Amino acid sequence: MSEAPAKPRPGADQDVKAQVAKRRTFAIISHPDAGKTTLTENLLLKGGAIRLAGQVKARGDNRRARSDWMKIEQDRGISVSSAVMTFEYQGIICNLLDTPGHEDFSEDTYRTLTAADSAIMVIDAAKGIEAQTLKLFEVCRLRNVPIITFINKIDREGVSPFELMDEIAEKLALDTVPMIWPAGMGGLLRGIFDPENDRFVPYEKPGSEGAQHEPASLSGNSISEYVPPEELETFLEEMELAREASPSFDLESYREGHLTPVYFGSALRKLGVRELLDAVVKFAPTPRAQNATDRVVEPTEGKVSGFVFKVQANMDANHRDRIAFMRLCSGKFKRGMRLKQSGTGKAIGVHNPILFFAQDREILDEAYPGDIIGIPNHGTIRVGDTLSEVDGLTFTGIPNFAPEILQRVRLDDPMKAKHMRRALESLAEEGVTQVFKPEIGANWVIGVVGQLQLEVLASRIKAEYDINVHFEPSPYQTARWVSAKDPAELKRFLEAHRGNMATDRDGAPVFMAKSPWELNYTGERWPDVTFSATRERAPEPA
Repeated sequence: MSEAPAKPRPGADQDVKAQVAKRRTFAIISHPDAGKTTLTENLLLKGGAIRLAGQVKARGDNRRARSDWMKIEQDRGISVSSAVMTFEYQGIICNLLDTPGHEDFSEDTYRTLTAADSAIMVIDAAKGIEAQTLKLFEVCRLRNVPIITFINKIDREGVSPFELMDEIAEKLALDTVPMIWPAGMGGLLRGIFDPENDRFVPYEKPGSEGAQHEPASLSGNSISEYVPPEELETFLEEMELAREASPSFDLESYREGHLTPVYFGSALRKLGVRELLDAVVKFAPTPRAQNATDRVVEPTEGKVSGFVFKVQANMDANHRDRIAFMRLCSGKFKRGMRLKQSGTGKAIGVHNPILFFAQDREILDEAYPGDIIGIPNHGTIRVGDTLSEVDGLTFTGIPNFAPEILQRVRLDDPMKAKHMRRALESLAEEGVTQVFKPEIGANWVIGVVGQLQLEVLASRIKAEYDINVHFEPSPYQTARWVSAKDPAELKRFLEAHRGNMATDRDGAPVFMAKSPWELNYTGERWPDVTFSATRERAPEPA
C-alpha cells in the first residue's frame, strides 16, 4: 500500500506574506518649521520607542531631538539628514523615515521617498501649504505615494479649517476628507472631535495639570463639559458642513493617491498624535511591489532582495563607520546571509545588520519586506546598489540630480590634500553632495543643490576629519551628464571640450558650463550628444 502524500509545509513565502501584512513603512514630509521633528518625536513616544520626547532647541543635551543626531542639526534645530526609526504599535511594525525639511536637501529627501510606501504631510495651520511642501508632494505624486495630512499647530492662531481644506484641494488637486475636526482654533481651542468613532479629546492649555501627558480620549457627549453652549452649537454646525461638503473616505482612492484623509492637531501638545498613528496603522498600505530593470518584484517572493537608498558615514564619531541603509523588498532576510551586489556580482556577507532608532542601534537576526536595515561596510556598498539572492537583479528609480551650485574646494593646510580627498569621496557616497574631478586643473569641484549643504559639508569635514576647508566660486554655473548612442561621437565631444569636462565619482563624463547660454549653445552644436539633468545611480562596474 502506498504512503499518503505528506501535507505541504508552509514555506518562507507564507511567513513573508504574514509579516508583510504587519508592516507600514512611511515618511514624514513638510516645509521647515511646520513641526515635523516634534511630530516624529511624539509618534515615537506614542509607539513606545522612547520615554522622553526631546524638543528641538530645548536646553540641555538630554533634551535634544532624538531623531537629530548631527551636531549641526542639534545646534540649528533643523533636520539635514534622513533618519530611520522602527517601533511597534498595536501589533504593527512601523518603519518611520524622517526626511530633511530644508529645500537644500531635497535630493536626499527624494531618494528617501523611494523607500517609503506612504507619507504623512505636515502643514502649519497658520501658513498653509508652503513651497517645500508642494515640491515634496509632487515627488510623492510621481511615485503614487498615498498621503495622510496632519494640520499642525491648531493651538495657535491660524487659517480657518475650511480654508486649509480648500487650499489642499486646489493646490494639490486632492479630494479631502476631514477625519478629525477641531473644536475651535488658537486661543479658543477646546479640543478635537472624531465623528466616526464619536470621541472627543480635550485640549489642555500649557501650564495646566497633565499638559505634558497625552490628552485623554472621552466619549462624544463629554464635549459639552469642555465647550460652552454657544461655541458648541457653532462647532457642530461647522463639522456637519465640512462632512457634507466632503466625499466619504474611500480606502482605494486614498491608496491610489487621489484622496487624503485630514487630521487636525498639535504635535507639541500631543493632541491628535494618537489618532494620526491609528490612521497609519489602519489605512496606510503594506509594503508595495518594486520596479526592477526587467520586471516587478513582489514583496512575497521567496528570494531576498533590497536596494540601498542612503549611505551615512561617521554616525559614530569615535569610529570611521559607514552604514548603508537598505530597503528590504522581498523575502525573509536572516543575519549572516550573503547577498549579491548589482554591477559587481560579488557576494557580500551581512553579519551585523542594524535596526535603527537615530543614534541607538540594535543588531537584528531577521527582517522582512518594508523593513529598513543598516549594513556596516567600508565603502563597498553605495547608494543605488541592489543586494539580492537573485543574479542580475537591479532596482530602478534612484537618481542623481544635476547640482545647482558648483564651488571649488580650498584647503587651509595643503599637506592634508589626500585626507581631504578621502573625506570628500566618503561624504559623496552618502549622495547628499557630488564631487567632480576636472580633466584640467587640480582643484576638486563640489556640486550641491543648496547653499546650506556647503555649510553642513564644511562643518562635517571639520568635526569628523579635523580638516578646515573653504569654498570659493568656480568658473562654472551648471553641470550636465553627457552621453551618446555613438561612442565615437561622444569621444569627439570629450576631446573637443576638455576644458569643460570632469568626471563624477562613478567616472561618468560631466560637462560643466560657464552659463546656461553656453550649455544651450553647445547642445545645439552637438545634437547627437545628450545632456542630462538627472542620472540613474549606477552600480559600480565589475
